[in-house]
Order: sequence, then structure tokens, then C-alpha cells
Amino acid sequence: TESKATVPHHMLTIECNIDDLLKLRKTLTNDLSVNISVNDLVIKAAALALRDLPDVRRRWDAKIGAPSEPTPCDIAVAVATPSGLITPIVTGADRRGCSDINMTVKGLAERAKLGKLMPEEYNGGCFSISNLGMYGIKNFSAVINPPQACILAVGGGVPRVLPPKDGETDLQVSTFLSVQLSADRRVVDGALASQFLQTFQGYMSAPKTILL
Repeated sequence: TESKATVPHHMLTIECNIDDLLKLRKTLTNDLSVNISVNDLVIKAAALALRDLPDVRRRWDAKIGAPSEPTPCDIAVAVATPSGLITPIVTGADRRGCSDINMTVKGLAERAKLGKLMPEEYNGGCFSISNLGMYGIKNFSAVINPPQACILAVGGGVPRVLPPKDGETDLQVSTFLSVQLSADRRVVDGALASQFLQTFQGYMSAPKTILL
């Protein structure tokens, strides 16, 4: 209620073609026995977009009534627990490999469900991600976690029939992932929010760049 009453939310949505991302994940699983989830890749892609656009890492500083300086690339990941929602933080997500992110998120989620997180493991962060794709949700709007300025709502991948490519006759099927960014307009305006989503989309559509 406080967030909705005091933070001027605005929402922007973009779709990402994740065909290549799913192929890469399958290759890593089959050839290298590396277990990486789509959510791990979403976290890494968001972290790299935040690295590229430091102004999105600003938070609203109520004391001075203005945005803060850019904060470290620490991403809060929403986890459902028996006592409610909590957002443990993956610190330095832009510098971590996808396997590291996978193990970190699993460890944080397990401790969160047992109520064993330390305060420093769930306080802070520059950006939040909430993923409901595993529940069959295609898209949704998420509420900003003050003083953070943004939260990314991630839906599930949805297959879609597309027209034939030039010179071909067969229809093609691609999988698209819809994400919606809720942003604090005082910190991240429409142009910057759009730039962030385009950058995120670029990483998701060309996943080899995520692994560099």
C-alpha cells in the first residue's frame, strides 16, 4: 500500500524470443551436465543490462528527495515462503557465472523457506525480479520494492506460430517470454526504462553474450 501510494509506478512490457536461449540451456545440460534454469539466465541478463545502464541502479533517496548515486549490481529475487514473500539478494550478479547464480539462488531460497536468512541477505539490492512463469502465468504487474526504483515481472515462455521465413513455405514456431518492468518515474523515466528493456531483450535473444 505504501509503495503504490507514494511511488509513481509506470509499467513497460517487452517480449523476448528465447529460442536460442532454450537451445543453449539444453546444450549445457546435455553436453556439460550444467544445470542452469531459465530464471538464472534472466537474472544474468538483467544484471548485464544493469551494468550497461548504471542509472537504472539508482534508488529514490527520501531524505534528499532525489535519486541516489548508482548502487552495486545486487539483484533481489522474489521467493515464496510459508510466512510470505521475501527477496534474498544475489550480490554482484553481473560478475557471477550462471552456475554460480544457480547455486546462490538455490541456497538463498532454501534458507529463506526455513527462515534462516541473515538480515544482510535480504536487505538492500538495486533491482528486483519476480518470476511466476513456473505457475503458468504469461504476464503480470509487480509492485516496486522501495527504495529500489525497478522490479521486473517475468512470465512463462509461450510458443507462437510465425509466418515462413523469406524463401520458405513452412510456418515456424518460436517461444516468446514476456517481461514487464515496473519503474519509479522519479528515477527511471520512460526513455531509460525502454532502453533497459531493449538491452535486456538483446541479451536474452543472443544468449551467448550472457556467457562472455
